[in-house]
Amino acid sequence: MNFIHKSLSRSALIIGTVLALGLSGCATANNEEASTSDDVAVGGRLFSTADSATAALGSDAEPGAFPRTIVHSRGETTIESRPERVVVLDSGEIDQVLSLGVTPVGISSPKDASSQPEYLADQLENVQVIGTNDDLNFEAIAALEPDLILGSKLRVDDSYEQLAQIAPTVLSIRPGFPWKENFLLTADALGLEEQAVTILNDYQTRVDQVRESIDGSPEISLVRFMPGRTRLYGNLSFIGVILQDLGLSRPEIQNVDDLAVEISPENIADANGDWLFYSTYGKPEATERDNVLSNDLWHNLPAIQEGHALEVNDESWFMGLGPIGANEVLNDIERILGS
Repeated sequence: MNFIHKSLSRSALIIGTVLALGLSGCATANNEEASTSDDVAVGGRLFSTADSATAALGSDAEPGAFPRTIVHSRGETTIESRPERVVVLDSGEIDQVLSLGVTPVGISSPKDASSQPEYLADQLENVQVIGTNDDLNFEAIAALEPDLILGSKLRVDDSYEQLAQIAPTVLSIRPGFPWKENFLLTADALGLEEQAVTILNDYQTRVDQVRESIDGSPEISLVRFMPGRTRLYGNLSFIGVILQDLGLSRPEIQNVDDLAVEISPENIADANGDWLFYSTYGKPEATERDNVLSNDLWHNLPAIQEGHALEVNDESWFMGLGPIGANEVLNDIERILGS
């Protein structure tokens, strides 16, 4: 089934997104503008509705037509003509614009990760890094003379006014599980909404192909080692949405409507599943990875003993947050689980 029929207008696209994704509830732009980055962070009052709220954002412009006024998480922004010099402020937006054939002139990088996503490196060779997500170089951004800045309220809410003085700025609510809705918002700002719908339709077709290649419904466990914490990822995450799209089951502790559950190394037995996929964010020595992987508790997990535990690419599985990353994950899953 196609994600959305590509002849629909933007207003219909928004409605189609809500229906196709089985979303409920709504949020007005005024409510979003009055909220804070804490409200949309994990545990915040608006975290779990970020997908349906994002689906209500965007413009009513005809496909590809400018000028257009985009309703986003910080209000309204008018874009006079199709953007050509785009600065993006998170890995999700990087993936999204590249998916649409747009190479950004500047990108920010996560504080604890490499300067650019490795799986996108060949497309970002000559792109300038303009600081980290929490320490932007505004002078460098201005020097690039962007005509559009893309980011999220979660990451750059406090910097919005300064960014908006440099160029029209469109902020989604938060990265992560609303990745499809964020992609449509990015495409709307670029005037490439029809292309975005085609890409999401192609993603769904690929999901169906991968699902058909997998026998049964193996239970999938996700472990991520991070500085200061170890997480088991839940349904309200980028990778959680992909696994739900595939119809694959999850261990009870991970089958939750939340981003993740944090565990201590002593409770690593909670990570067991038919298949266990793990990754490391940041420098491994700053995490519990080596401690856990050398521990008997880890080696006694049935998934480990059966050879059903594999390390995966953190940047695509957990930080991709866009169609390119999602398709990288689907390729990995088909290679590992497909018959």
